[in-house]
Amino acid sequence: MASPEQTKTRAGFVALIGAPNAGKSTLLNSLVGSKVSIVSRKVQTTRVLVRGIAIEGPSQIIFVDTPGIFKPKRRLDRAMVTSAWGGASDADVVALLLDARKGIDEEAEAILAKLPEVKRPKILILNKIDLIERSRLLALAAAVNERDSFADTFMISALKGDGLDKLKTHLAEQMPEGPWLYPEDQISDAPLRMLAAEITREKIYERLHEELPYQSTVETDQWQQRPDGSIRIEQTVFVERDSQRKIVLGKGGQTIKAIGQSARKEIAEIAEAPVHLFLFVKVRENWGDDPERYREMGLEFPRGG
Repeated sequence: MASPEQTKTRAGFVALIGAPNAGKSTLLNSLVGSKVSIVSRKVQTTRVLVRGIAIEGPSQIIFVDTPGIFKPKRRLDRAMVTSAWGGASDADVVALLLDARKGIDEEAEAILAKLPEVKRPKILILNKIDLIERSRLLALAAAVNERDSFADTFMISALKGDGLDKLKTHLAEQMPEGPWLYPEDQISDAPLRMLAAEITREKIYERLHEELPYQSTVETDQWQQRPDGSIRIEQTVFVERDSQRKIVLGKGGQTIKAIGQSARKEIAEIAEAPVHLFLFVKVRENWGDDPERYREMGLEFPRGG
């Protein structure tokens, strides 16, 4: 029989920070065991703090997938970077994720320069270790550890799952004692409406990676539970110019139809119900300067140009 000490529950927050495309969203989805964060080849796809919830023994670990930290150029960029550092300073553990192949590039350098300002326990995670020789990996680990005081270093492949069990066990042990903050079966604190919009946005990026600029967003306008148990969802894809609207629609509406089919299938898996998805594409010029859009994404609207 387990002693009372062994059964004490723990719960806490782990902030995943790193450059765009370091693999944070893939890692989060792997640790949680379900899709809670958008994964895309297009950089800067995570715009808001996405919380994924994992259980490990008596511990509940709430992972915060922060937007990738990069050099902000536009107002939306600045809001995302501010959000990322804010997520780090509020966490019980800060996990810096680096793409081992890229090493300490310009983006990693900028993060490492600012990281000592975050006075929280930190660990280093080197990702994509299957794509780099061991000697280079060890040299990189040593170089990064010289830059800040990391409690531990983990070498993983988020995509293949290598090293994740050890990482999860370590994080579970670092969580402060206390009651769980979410129900046992909950995997994210993002509303399904928001997750559904993020899934559709991911499918747009997958389909139109080269053609569509970064400035597009998706909003869930209607989420209606029908008597037969299915869900009717209406979403609007907002772009900034009519030329972009034509790209998203495609010839005879074929592109938006394919995006809708792909998104519907994935939303149905998460909602655990049949889904009827209706997509509309509208032009909203300069939506990146509209404070209301930022509030809907959970971001603070940065003042100034």
